[in-house]
Amino acid sequence: MKIKAKPQTDPLLLDNQLCFALYATSLAMNKAYRKLLGRLGLTYPQYLVMLVLWEGDGLTVTDIGERLFLDSATLTPLLKRLEAAGLLERTRAREDERQVIVSLTRQGRELRAQAEGIPSAIGAAAQCSAQQAQELARLLHDLRGRLAENG
Repeated sequence: MKIKAKPQTDPLLLDNQLCFALYATSLAMNKAYRKLLGRLGLTYPQYLVMLVLWEGDGLTVTDIGERLFLDSATLTPLLKRLEAAGLLERTRAREDERQVIVSLTRQGRELRAQAEGIPSAIGAAAQCSAQQAQELARLLHDLRGRLAENG
């Protein structure tokens, strides 16, 4: 099947879709991360959880979910797998047993050192400077915020 050439200004041209550019980039980014994270025994969503905990240990499931824009139904299985791997532990809060506190184990804290090279490896794969990556991340965070406000 041959696709008929359309004017570049056609709003329904696939390559003119912001969502497709983000989707295709996300697929490529996940592929790059999968290779690096496989060495650590982590999936990309598990890596995100670990990043949050390396920033601040002893967070509630709710705090982690808010930081990652994930609900507890999505987050809980990730936490269970990380706990089974010995990287974190979950305990009920003493003052409110409805809250679950997530804390890194010694093994989880030590994994941070092994992960330190990942950002630079991704930067090298993307062939962009740290400054370019930060600016792109800022633009994407702004976009996400605007979409959340209007969604």
